[in-house]
Amino acid sequence: MRLLELIGDADGVTVSNRARAAELDITGLTADSREVRAGYLFAAFPGNKVDGRDFIQDAIARGATAILAPEGLSAVGIPAVVVTDTNPRQRFAHMAASYFGRQVENVVAVTGTNGKSSTVNFCRQIWQSMDHAAASLGTIGIIAPGINRAGSLTTPDPVTLHSEIAELEAAGVTHLAIEASSQGMDQYRLDGLKISAAGFTNLTRDHLDYHGTMEKYFDSKARLFSEMMAGDGIAVINADSDYVGKVRAVCDKRGLRVIDFGHAATDIKLVRRKPLPGGQFMELQLFGERYELELPLVGDFQAANALCALGLVIAEDPDDRGMQMRAVYALEKLQSVRGRLEYAAKHPNGAAIYVDYAHSPDGLETMLNALRPHTQNKLHVVFGCGGDRDKGKRPMMGEIAMRLADRVIVTDDNPRTEDANAVRADIMKGCPDKLKVTEMAGRRDAIRAAVAKLSPGDVLVIAGKGHEQGQIVGKEILPFDDVTEAKNAVLEVTK
Repeated sequence: MRLLELIGDADGVTVSNRARAAELDITGLTADSREVRAGYLFAAFPGNKVDGRDFIQDAIARGATAILAPEGLSAVGIPAVVVTDTNPRQRFAHMAASYFGRQVENVVAVTGTNGKSSTVNFCRQIWQSMDHAAASLGTIGIIAPGINRAGSLTTPDPVTLHSEIAELEAAGVTHLAIEASSQGMDQYRLDGLKISAAGFTNLTRDHLDYHGTMEKYFDSKARLFSEMMAGDGIAVINADSDYVGKVRAVCDKRGLRVIDFGHAATDIKLVRRKPLPGGQFMELQLFGERYELELPLVGDFQAANALCALGLVIAEDPDDRGMQMRAVYALEKLQSVRGRLEYAAKHPNGAAIYVDYAHSPDGLETMLNALRPHTQNKLHVVFGCGGDRDKGKRPMMGEIAMRLADRVIVTDDNPRTEDANAVRADIMKGCPDKLKVTEMAGRRDAIRAAVAKLSPGDVLVIAGKGHEQGQIVGKEILPFDDVTEAKNAVLEVTK
C-alpha cells in the first residue's frame, strides 16, 4: 500500500517528502526495529523503558523506507520518508487498520477491571448457539471455529490485532468480542477498530503501577465509550458498579444508547438468584419480559459477566424479541472459561478445587464471596501477588483473604525481578492471624499442602494466575499451570 494512502487525510501530520511518499510502497508495519524488513514503515515511539527513536538507524539498516515518530523529529540525516504526528500511536493504529483492510462485520469490546475474559468468551458462546460464526480475542488468546491460539497480552499491538482480525474475517467470522484493556486503550492499540457495542463490567483498584491514580485508570477505560466506539453504538454497563454514574455520563455526552444490567438495572434486571450445587438459578427481567433459567456457573460475578455478554449480543438488534429469547436461554449452556473460577479437580473426599485469575483486591473478594454459598465446610485459598507491580494492594489482599476464607496460604505468584520473600511479607502485613494464615514459599508446595488438608465439604481456590502456563521468576518463564498442579496434588493424596 502506498504511504500516503496509509496516512490518509488527517490533521497534525507532517510528511518530509510528499512526492516520494506518494510513490512509496509500504510492505509492512512494525514498532519493533528487529522485525523490520525491506520496505517497512517503522513506528518510533517513546516508551516507559526504551525510546523507539533510538532505534531509527537500526530500522533503516534493516530496510525501513518510512519512519513514523512524534512531531519535532528532524528528517535531516534520515534516508527515509519521515512522518511525524501529534499522536503517533493513534496514527499507527489507524495505519494498521488501513493496511490490513478487512474487519469483522460485528465487533463488540469489553472493558473493566475484572470479567473481561469471561464476558467475551460468553459472547462467543451465545453467538455460536445462535449459529453465528463467532470469535473471542483477549488474554486467553483467539478462539474461533477451527482456531484456538494462545495469547500473551489482553490487547495486542495494532499490527497483530488488525492482522488477526483480517484473518478471522477471511475465515468467515461475522461476530467478534474483544477485550479492551486500560493500557491498550491508553496506548491507542484498539483505535481504527469499528466497534458497534461496548461493555463495562466494573472498576476497582488495579494497574496503579501504570496509571498512577484511579482517575487516570478510569479515563483510560472511558475512552472506549467517549472516543472509540461508533457514535450510533450501544453501551452495555453494570448498574451495580460504583462507577455506573460516571460511565453513563460519558455515554450521555455522546448520545449513546445505554443498556444496563445487574440487580439495580432497568433493562436486564437480575431479580433473584439462588445458589445451586453446580451453578445458580436466576430470575431475569429483560425489557419487561420475565425469564427463569439455570446458569451452570457459580457466583454473583459470573452472573454479572453472563448478563453483560447477553446485553452485548442483543445490542445487535435490541427490538428483536425472538433473538432475545434465544440469547437468554443460551445462558443455560455456557461453559466456564479457562482459569476463571474453573473447576480444576475433585478431592477423593469430595472437596472441590477451583482455579481463578483473581489478582486484585476486588477480584479476590468477589471470588471468595462467590464461593462461600457453595462451601458446606471450610473455604481455603492459596494466592500471592505479582512482583514489580502495585505494592499497595498486597496487604489489602492479605486482609481480604484472612477475613473471607477459613484457611489461607500466602505463596508466590509471579515474583519477576523482585524478592519473593519481600512480596509475601507485604501480603502478610494484612493478615496477622498466624493461626489462620500460613506463609509458604514455592507455589507448587503450597498447592500440595492445601490439597492435603481438605476435608469433606471444603472448597479450595487457587487464585492469581488462572489460565497462565508459566511462572515468571527473574526474567525467566518457568512452565507452571495451576490446574495441572491441582490435579497432580489430588493424585498424590490418593496414593
